[in-house]
Amino acid sequence: MRISRRVLALPVLATALLSGCSSGPEFVAKYEPWRAKEENSCLSSGVLAHTTFIKSRSALGGPSVCGTERPFELSAVDDGRVRLKPAAMLRCPMIPQVERWIRESVGPAARYYLGSELVEITVAASYSCRPMNNVSGAKLSEHGYANALDVSGFTLASGRKITLVRGWKGAEDEQAFLRAIRRGACEQFTTVLSPDHDRAHHDHFHVDLARHGLSGLKGICK
Repeated sequence: MRISRRVLALPVLATALLSGCSSGPEFVAKYEPWRAKEENSCLSSGVLAHTTFIKSRSALGGPSVCGTERPFELSAVDDGRVRLKPAAMLRCPMIPQVERWIRESVGPAARYYLGSELVEITVAASYSCRPMNNVSGAKLSEHGYANALDVSGFTLASGRKITLVRGWKGAEDEQAFLRAIRRGACEQFTTVLSPDHDRAHHDHFHVDLARHGLSGLKGICK
């Protein structure tokens, strides 16, 4: 697929307006050295060595445009007890954070508030080469770097299904569960967006590891 690009010369930074394909929306992207450094550090750390349910996939492109140097397909976490459906395409740094969030927050909250084990996470989106909120001309989404995950629902061993679109303002136990796991997500990710944020997120959680602020350490939890 051909990628067309119009490079805009700027002092210090090289920023480009790109289109993922001839019919796709355009987005603004810039080279950010921290992405490759963070990914290489994760890969060399061996942090994924004990994660069984991942498959290394073909490179999706360099971190200066869309994709990541070595993407992985994550199909389950917590030693296979919790499936991700469909499997999520993510870069290395996202995987241990997703694992920890589900193991330490989502699973325990399901047992506490809903009285059943968590068995499946519904993935609404992972890797996607597109602008933020699919708005043409916007900044490249963290999804474009395989650095984000959207989750829209949860399935329990009892057969009960909890969705963001119904549960956020639904039964009391579902509201308590969803708000508890949002708090847990804010401890693991630098960006967490929920239905409280805006209409675009009315039916899912968005979590990512973007850098915010001058230090890159500022968190967004909404």
